[in-house]
Amino acid sequence: MTEHTRTVFVDGGGQTLKLRKYKLTVLEGPNKGLEQTFSRRTALIGSSPDTDLVLDDSAVSRVHARIEVDGAGYHVQDKGSKNGTWVGTVRVADAFISDGSIFRVGESLIKFETTQDEVEVHFSGRKQFGDIIGTSLEMRRIFALLERVSPTDATVLVEGESGTGKELVAQAIHENSARKRGPFVVFDCSAVARDLIESELFGHVRGAFTGATNNRKGAFEQANGGTLFLDELGELELDLQPKLLRVLETMTVKPVGGASTVRVSVRVVAATNRNLIHEVRSGNFREDLYYRFEVIKLVLPPLRERREDVPRLVEHFLERITEKTGRTGLNIAYATMDKLKQHSWPGNVRELRNFVERAALLAEGDRLETRYLNLGTAAPAAAPAAEAEAEPNSLVYDEELPFKEAKNKLVEEFESRYWTNLLVRTDGNVSKAARLAGVHRKSVEYILKKLDIKRTDVSS
Repeated sequence: MTEHTRTVFVDGGGQTLKLRKYKLTVLEGPNKGLEQTFSRRTALIGSSPDTDLVLDDSAVSRVHARIEVDGAGYHVQDKGSKNGTWVGTVRVADAFISDGSIFRVGESLIKFETTQDEVEVHFSGRKQFGDIIGTSLEMRRIFALLERVSPTDATVLVEGESGTGKELVAQAIHENSARKRGPFVVFDCSAVARDLIESELFGHVRGAFTGATNNRKGAFEQANGGTLFLDELGELELDLQPKLLRVLETMTVKPVGGASTVRVSVRVVAATNRNLIHEVRSGNFREDLYYRFEVIKLVLPPLRERREDVPRLVEHFLERITEKTGRTGLNIAYATMDKLKQHSWPGNVRELRNFVERAALLAEGDRLETRYLNLGTAAPAAAPAAEAEAEPNSLVYDEELPFKEAKNKLVEEFESRYWTNLLVRTDGNVSKAARLAGVHRKSVEYILKKLDIKRTDVSS
């Protein structure tokens, strides 16, 4: 097992993990015969198209299990699946596997094998890069990549769930590049009206359309000599994607209504919470534009995948609270920290930051308490299936109230928790929250007004 991986320590506290590529082969199940070889440290298995080994197995959860490699060897880890991950007759949460091991997810039997090809995975010795904090192996791997990529002019694509820190990555890339004295311009592709987005990106000349009373520089010209961060790239309309590709290829922009082009020198970093290759396969994103952005791709892990980083992040946010408010002496009990590490954090680092700020401001003594966190909104990601299933008496309601009143109160509590957490995940962006919930924006505005939820209360 361990002979297939070894760790080499390098100057500055960094590490290099040397591992053999590994192959997963489906021996039984709907995808019998499927084979895939992986050269990275982790690989997700599930029915979701966003996983690395996608199984058409109704007994497999969307994100069912993960293969992970570290200095000790290869692991198979269950990700809180409904039907469990089995090695032989044993249901496992995290188990070492070796060359030739066979494990089962749902109705699918999978064989794990290593190859003779060796790859290297680099880990930085840093615990922080810019404002991004992490001591976990996955974050240190990302830091090592950022150290190598930031000084170049390479286009970077950052994928990850809302709240994982994609803009912080873009900012850190800019600050560690030769362009750091130039402008850093943020352009949110989801926040601009469809009929204005071309003008906002590329600029316009006077008289180009009704209301264009003056020439105006777009985001590319504003970022000239610096870095342009295109947030929510996956929201960009299909008809605009060829124009963006042309700008990236030629580094010239043509303002709306203009007759001539303007040359620019811009480094582009883009981010999305969508899986863009899945969007390409679905016909929602151009393949040629995707590969133009995929020169360097970073996938930021959700906070539930790096729970060991929670204590350091809490400490960092408490330091910021002290700087902002002057309040000192705040601390957190071991039991409280353990609860925070077990929470699934659907809003990721942003949700953790908001919790710490709220708990610190409302703390009556010198300790943070979890009563300011809705711990019941999501089960811990690694909870065994038996624990994750709802118990018959887990619904909390007031038995003294009449049926209709008790029901209305319960529904209101659900709506309040649901929309509060969704707004935390989207940092107060009502349009994004509406899209994620599959509800019209006007309906969301009505619900928020009814529940007296203000987006400014849950955003940064």
